[in-house]
Amino acid sequence: MSTISQWQLRAAFAERLSRMYGQEVPAYTTLVDVTREVNEDVLRAQGAGAERLGSIGRVTAERHGAIRVGTPRELQQVARVFAALGMHPVGFYDLREAAASAVPVVSTAFRPVDGEELARNPFRVFTSMLTPGDPRFFDAGLRTRLEAFLARRELFPPELLALADRAAADQELPEEQAERFLQLAVEAFELSPEPVDKAWYETLERISAVAADIGGVRSTHINHLTPRVLDIDELYRRMTGRGIEMIDTIQGPPAWKGPDVLLRQTSFRALAESRAMRTPDGGVVSGALRVRFGEVEARGIALTREGRALYDELLGLIDERALLYPAEARVDIARGVWERHMPGSEQDLAAEGLAYFTYRLAPDRPRDGSRPPTDLEGLVREGWVRAEPIVYEDFLPRSAAGIFQSNLSGEGTRDNDQQGTAYDAAWLSGAIGRDVLDPFDLYEQQQNRSLARVAHELGLTGTLR
Repeated sequence: MSTISQWQLRAAFAERLSRMYGQEVPAYTTLVDVTREVNEDVLRAQGAGAERLGSIGRVTAERHGAIRVGTPRELQQVARVFAALGMHPVGFYDLREAAASAVPVVSTAFRPVDGEELARNPFRVFTSMLTPGDPRFFDAGLRTRLEAFLARRELFPPELLALADRAAADQELPEEQAERFLQLAVEAFELSPEPVDKAWYETLERISAVAADIGGVRSTHINHLTPRVLDIDELYRRMTGRGIEMIDTIQGPPAWKGPDVLLRQTSFRALAESRAMRTPDGGVVSGALRVRFGEVEARGIALTREGRALYDELLGLIDERALLYPAEARVDIARGVWERHMPGSEQDLAAEGLAYFTYRLAPDRPRDGSRPPTDLEGLVREGWVRAEPIVYEDFLPRSAAGIFQSNLSGEGTRDNDQQGTAYDAAWLSGAIGRDVLDPFDLYEQQQNRSLARVAHELGLTGTLR
């Protein structure tokens, strides 16, 4: 009997999810079409340079999804589903602190971590969990009601979880079971036709639209699905030209003449979707909810801890200047700050230890009998070794919060006189029942493996730095 490997399951799941979401949210299909057009135009204009941060095949297939769950138990279960696809929890994101409005969630991202697996299919899912225990958002009475509601629901059927556990253990599934797994997994993230309890939903919505989307319904669903584009500024212009309302800004680093770093994101605004609503007298009326939107992203080079500290510092400078000069466009302020403080080339980023690269021997270096330098900078400068940027595979809390906020129907409420409940990566690891991996460690390990390989191939002793 033929079997389906984990990466094939992952690719099939991403493709089916995309097809399903396009049927539910037609504007998403427009977004994918415009993304493809932009990518084709960039490839024609730039040639091989357009694939500096990933082959066009990978970029075209690339998606990240976003889902929201309510409890550690639900998070454990969704982790089992994603483990079947070879996806691991990476990074801890506290959107409560990154958002000015009420976004009472903490998050992680499930994704492949091995370089070959990422190259095969880099599907990732940004997964947020509600924090009912945070008194800044939920008083004791509402917390009790919310936790009781969440405890009564079932997001993932036992058959799906059993198949997921088998796929994770065997790293594959027989074809027939793979088909059943994919069917159940996609169904778990479809928008449910079940009527929404109108009064309960509105109670939570007064606290936070995100809380209502998670705890006000008896199921979960894909909140957005995100293609990857090679020129996000051009995509923004084309989507606007087609009459699709975009959020006000592109989140993340500014567009500038230097290397792209980290992640830039934007989206079209959440659309009013018709939903059946159950009224307190038991009747069902037609309503509309705005919770799902179409996001798109452009990925850059992964920054080291020092590079990330610089990035955060520059965001602070931009904020300060925006307050001092309110008449100046923020995008112009950001570009000016970047050009003054961010290294303007990949070589400078590498030399200053601000970004991650993999290194390999240059295959076309002339053989002149000379001995290679023993330091990395010399090897690169003299053409012995080439540096290739590592793509940033993760997320930015402030950017994610900015996307969430731009698509909310209201600010919600938050009592900052209360002490917030503490969550961190260690707590999340315990809640999920598996380690939440540190993205910096993953990038550093990838870089170090390439350096060790170069040193071995050149017969050098010691560690290249």
